[in-house]
Amino acid sequence: MMAASPSVAGCLSASGISGRKSEEIADLIDLFSKTQYRAKEITPRVERIEKRCLELFGRDYKYSIIHNTNGDVCGHYPRQIVFLEYECTDPNKDRFETSVQITKLQDLVNRSKMARCRGRFVCPVILYNGKHVCRSSTLAGWGELYGRTGYNYIFSGGTDDTWAESEEVPEDESARNGDSQLFDKVRGSDIKLLRYLSVRYICDLMVENKKVKFGLNVTSSEKVDKAQRYADFTLLSVPYPGCEFFKEYKDRDYTAEGLVFNWNQDFVDAPLTIPACFTKNLNIDWRAYQSWDLVEQTQNYLKLLIHIINSDDESGLLVHCISGWDRTPLFVSLLRLSLWADGAIHATLEPSEILYLTIAYDWFLFGHMLPDRLSKGEEIFFFCFNFLKHIVSEKFSAVRKQRRKNSHFKDTDFTVDDLCQLKSRDRGSATSLSSDFSLITEDSAAATAAASGSSLTNEAVDVFYTAPPSSGRKAMMSSPQTVLWNRPHPLEERLPHPLTEGKSSSSSSSNQSEQGFTRTGSSPLAVPGRSEYVPERQARLEAVREVFLAAYSCTVGLKSAAPSPSGAISGLLEQFARGVGLRGTNSIV
Repeated sequence: MMAASPSVAGCLSASGISGRKSEEIADLIDLFSKTQYRAKEITPRVERIEKRCLELFGRDYKYSIIHNTNGDVCGHYPRQIVFLEYECTDPNKDRFETSVQITKLQDLVNRSKMARCRGRFVCPVILYNGKHVCRSSTLAGWGELYGRTGYNYIFSGGTDDTWAESEEVPEDESARNGDSQLFDKVRGSDIKLLRYLSVRYICDLMVENKKVKFGLNVTSSEKVDKAQRYADFTLLSVPYPGCEFFKEYKDRDYTAEGLVFNWNQDFVDAPLTIPACFTKNLNIDWRAYQSWDLVEQTQNYLKLLIHIINSDDESGLLVHCISGWDRTPLFVSLLRLSLWADGAIHATLEPSEILYLTIAYDWFLFGHMLPDRLSKGEEIFFFCFNFLKHIVSEKFSAVRKQRRKNSHFKDTDFTVDDLCQLKSRDRGSATSLSSDFSLITEDSAAATAAASGSSLTNEAVDVFYTAPPSSGRKAMMSSPQTVLWNRPHPLEERLPHPLTEGKSSSSSSSNQSEQGFTRTGSSPLAVPGRSEYVPERQARLEAVREVFLAAYSCTVGLKSAAPSPSGAISGLLEQFARGVGLRGTNSIV
């Protein structure tokens, strides 16, 4: 590993988060912020990152490699794509070991790469309870498909060997035109790959049915395939704002509370569509999705993904957006970290190690264009890891605790056992505004309010339209993509900086830890110097977040927006950064 620069090492040390592994993450983020990964342009520094990812995967899994040498299959996928076969300690490993043959999988990958935008084929990235969570881009439209097919034809000497042995030739070719034949061929291979990986559920994050550029349909999606080729899959349309929207997040000094996407834009035509079987037990009013701010929307979508992979069958899940390198890694990364915090995957990795793995593999090696996004202020990458404070609650756990049936606290973050422990100990806090009251309300008020305000569940299969909220609630439209609601600005309650642990009305995080944790046991952790009870899930996610924030602030830095009318935001950001020792050479400008 390259040693971190003296300024970065000093910055990390001042933050109280130092050591080789923290410097390793800082070095990774520093490279990532300057370079987009390309499989055919490898340096020794990138080779070390690839090797490190394989070592971290190998700690807990037996895996095989899908080869993408020099980007031959996809130019911005890892050269060595990890296919997780089974956990090293899994008693059922023999069953999983023989279920997929890597040579067959490699062949299906080679055949299906043309079916999806930019060649970003369906790729397994997480293994949970024997189920594969996969990622990809959306389906290629006729413009891209014909363009790439022609290119491959010309540069392969006049033959298209990829499709020479295809089995998707229609029975009655005279009844189909050339477009349909080509789509049958490539999408048929895509479907074969999905089935081979036992994927049944497909979550599409696009806010449009088809991506249109210059009046042409550049990409499509499974939900609007005219031939209904994907009818045997369970399709979920879960529209989520693209990377452009995260400039609004950055411009509001990294505050996601109260930031609502404008669903009335012309290009937004994909409705929220979720089968009723996934809406019954989540206690979410899906009909209100257009009124959710960015925090609530991300929380609810993550709950949905966890609910899907926890279903009783053995089917896998595919998550994708358009190109599969912004919204897709956001949810893949949150899902990986959430399951890790539960002890359900990557069981032996410490917080700094799981952080390194998800940054390096889920973001960098899968081609996220961080330098471009940073230049435009589209900080979706930063949002992902800062958002961990909003999913520390047990409500996001894939491994639910047993609760007493008649407990009045069944919808809060506390179990009866938790409350009993609290009752028998001093519940005061040196940092609380009050003692007993603040401890319970800070941790559970948001969850209780959410539960009471979201008691309706949508029993219908589809949600096609949501009437806009009453105009009295709208404050302003700051841009064509944003609606801001009349909620208290964080400056009225707390410092508006992502490093603070302040509460928000839509967050289920709590004002807890200032320290990192590396413990991986099953017992609850107590915060050093405090008497508050901290569940292990919360402690683990907070540890990951703190390491990330320190490394990010010491390398990329947090850029405050233009001065606010009060002139207070930039000053507070600067003051806070200096106070916690995170003021680096390019920390906050």
